[in-house]
Amino acid sequence: MIVSNDSIMKPPYDITTKILKLLTSISEKLGEVNAIHIDRPSPELRKRNRVKTIHASLEIEGNTLTEDQITAIIENKRVIGPKKDIQEVLNAIAVYELLPKLNPSSLKSFLKAHKILMKDLINRPGELRNKSVGIVKGIEVAHIAPPYENLPYLMKDLFGYLKTDEDPILIKSCVVHYEIEFIHPFIDGNGRMGRLWQTLMLMKTYPVFEYLPFETIIKERQETYYEVLSICDKQGKLTIFIEFILEAVYESLSSLLDIQNRIFTSKNRIEYFLETYKGEDFSRKDYMNMFKDISSSTASRDIKSAVDKKTIKKVGDKRMTRYKIVKK
Repeated sequence: MIVSNDSIMKPPYDITTKILKLLTSISEKLGEVNAIHIDRPSPELRKRNRVKTIHASLEIEGNTLTEDQITAIIENKRVIGPKKDIQEVLNAIAVYELLPKLNPSSLKSFLKAHKILMKDLINRPGELRNKSVGIVKGIEVAHIAPPYENLPYLMKDLFGYLKTDEDPILIKSCVVHYEIEFIHPFIDGNGRMGRLWQTLMLMKTYPVFEYLPFETIIKERQETYYEVLSICDKQGKLTIFIEFILEAVYESLSSLLDIQNRIFTSKNRIEYFLETYKGEDFSRKDYMNMFKDISSSTASRDIKSAVDKKTIKKVGDKRMTRYKIVKK
């Protein structure tokens, strides 16, 4: 649905007051995320959110496995369930592990991701479809995808827009998500790829999106998600889809901040500090500079706990006190 004017590709949407407000609100939330250093969450939160993302994205497509079962698969534990559902989870885990190495502007990366995501689920994973397809909801045809003969230039246009257009990344990622759904480049896995590619695009600018389960919000509003896609299809504009996805992103960021405020314990802070601090020794002030919302007494308790556990060791006394990270 990308239209061209003198070779300059323009996505068919309007900037509404709602979109502007959501962009502002999301930017504020991202500022909060950076301020309290959860742009790269603790390993515990990272794992929990990855499970939620995989569960939500696959449940939208009919997967029956629970979050607990997905967690067990990640931990290499035996799980009893439909073979297809387990394969879908294994594939999703593999592609999310690879995510940091993929290039969102590369069609080659896009096809590689689909090949991993749909391994042993369809014939010719990672290849553009070679026949016409439609999406049926109930007894009605909800969407007829463009003819497969048009796919080469449609994908060229899409990735050209992705590479060259100066739209804000928050909007551009929504446009690409929608266009993947609309173009339907594969026999199956298009919904998963649309959501995955938006995540990839966003995380390259905002690392927190690698672990932000905004797909959970989409799953909770699955009927609305498909309804919005259908309306945009009929209108020939994706304005309300952008509004819908930006709302999901905003609510997911708000939820992440709420959860982090509840569970960011002394152990989490120490783990995060040791993961991210670049020097070999530090002061209490250095520690507090990373966690600006904690008191000096809380910082002292965190550091004492780490010293007691021999994760760090104390050097010097009083104002000269420093702490060295114990190398494992």
